[in-house]
Amino acid sequence: MIRLVQAREPLPGPDEPSVFLAGPTATAEGPVPSWRPEALDLLDRLWLQPEPLAVVTPENPVRARRYEDQFTWENASREHANAILFWIPRDMTYMPGMTTNVEFGYDVAAGRTVVLGCPPDCPDPRRNKYLVHLARAHGVPVRTTLRETVQTATELVVGAHGVSDEGAG
Repeated sequence: MIRLVQAREPLPGPDEPSVFLAGPTATAEGPVPSWRPEALDLLDRLWLQPEPLAVVTPENPVRARRYEDQFTWENASREHANAILFWIPRDMTYMPGMTTNVEFGYDVAAGRTVVLGCPPDCPDPRRNKYLVHLARAHGVPVRTTLRETVQTATELVVGAHGVSDEGAG
């Protein structure tokens, strides 16, 4: 079971297992759909622990009034999460993910628990090459499907949160 925490909502408690869904956000007017609903579905199916998994997303139907509010909340959320799932289906036209690049580098340098997912069949896979190289240089797991990325994230949460790995996906 999962519990969704949307942008600017209160963060999960310190004893609650959590994962942050990092990566480019689709624009409402663009033709590329958000990848996060599929990630939520996979997390709901693959999280087999008895306590709910808080899934923290930077999306919210209500936009922040001030950019600083969103920025502050996202940084605190990534720092707080047991694991950060980066999924980067790079599309330089509709989902370039420039902010995602900075967040990924920052989180890796900060020593946070991260998994990187980069599909080889996305519109601009060569634009993920540097991130993949950086991840491997720092021992960050790299996956090529959303399912594998989600599975690895659940395993990282189990390891970071100290919950039993019995039943982990």
